[in-house]
Amino acid sequence: MSWSLRIIRVAGIDVKIHLTFLLLLAWIGFTYYLQGGATVAFQGVLFIVLLFACVLLHEFGHALAARRYGILTPDITLLPIGGVARLQRMPDKPGQELVVALAGPLVNVLIALLLFLVLGRMAGVEELAQLEDPRVSLLAKLLSVNIALVLFNLIPAFPMDGGRVLRALLAMRMDYVRATQIAASTGQGLAFLFGFWGLFNNPLLIFIALFVYLGAAQEASLVQMRDLAEGLPVSSAMVSELKTLPLDATLSDAVDALLSTSQHEFPLVDTVGRAHGILTRDQLIKALRESGPEAAALKVMHKDLPEVRLRTPFEEAFTLMQESGSPALPVVDDRGRLVGLITPENVGEMMMVRSALGRGPLRERALS
Repeated sequence: MSWSLRIIRVAGIDVKIHLTFLLLLAWIGFTYYLQGGATVAFQGVLFIVLLFACVLLHEFGHALAARRYGILTPDITLLPIGGVARLQRMPDKPGQELVVALAGPLVNVLIALLLFLVLGRMAGVEELAQLEDPRVSLLAKLLSVNIALVLFNLIPAFPMDGGRVLRALLAMRMDYVRATQIAASTGQGLAFLFGFWGLFNNPLLIFIALFVYLGAAQEASLVQMRDLAEGLPVSSAMVSELKTLPLDATLSDAVDALLSTSQHEFPLVDTVGRAHGILTRDQLIKALRESGPEAAALKVMHKDLPEVRLRTPFEEAFTLMQESGSPALPVVDDRGRLVGLITPENVGEMMMVRSALGRGPLRERALS
């Protein structure tokens, strides 16, 4: 995720802070300073830091549970709206997804129980409603916030953990795609309720409603895409008619290729047809501003991209593209020569065709 700073690596997982999170801390400190001076500002910032420490532990709960099933987590990023653990993929089995989804809230339950033992009492709703009151102890605030995190994350709506819990439970009794559709529809229904309630009460609920609605739609679309791609080889969906660039091409050469074709991604290949990287349209425009048209395309292209073979299942290639963050995937033959590309645009087009055909077969291309 861009605009993120790596601060530490724990258990093989990079912990990052988005720059907007630092702006949040600065804003909190400034606001509290105006209200009560340096001491109040310090207490306010300390509370936010400890709160996000609990959020970080929540995300580690997901990551370590996923590792149990062989799923790695490259990084966890802290944002002003919470934490994001970037799992390579979600578990395929409903029981495993249930464990991974519940692991995060369970961490908050354990934190709340520990704070309860320290305080000797359970926090009430009043602590949650009075987080800005300096008379409420820091530990009591953290206890109430962890309880709130558990309740909020277990709302049965994507992208919260509760949506994945609901999907996992439904998938134990029905098809995974159908379970996702029901869970997504449930989440979108709740989003409408949040939005309606927010119009007359708390405007923050409108933001949450939009967040939930878009998260549910994205999850349903992603699962449907993977379902439509099931059984397809890469050769059925790749772009095979390509304009390539030589390794000594300049940005001016790339501009000519961009204007004469409808491509957005241009492989740079050597004399035997092996791809060494891909120059995207966005990279090209940015490099033109910074370096001029005579700069070498080789210096600004995406390098070290993963490759896939012709018979690689398309679902596997699609997952690889997501995990690697690649703008496109080179498709190579048995000799390592470039024969096609998998791009975001042709993924979308292939899915529309596949959906129109009712998952009918696509004709495989004859490749010389």
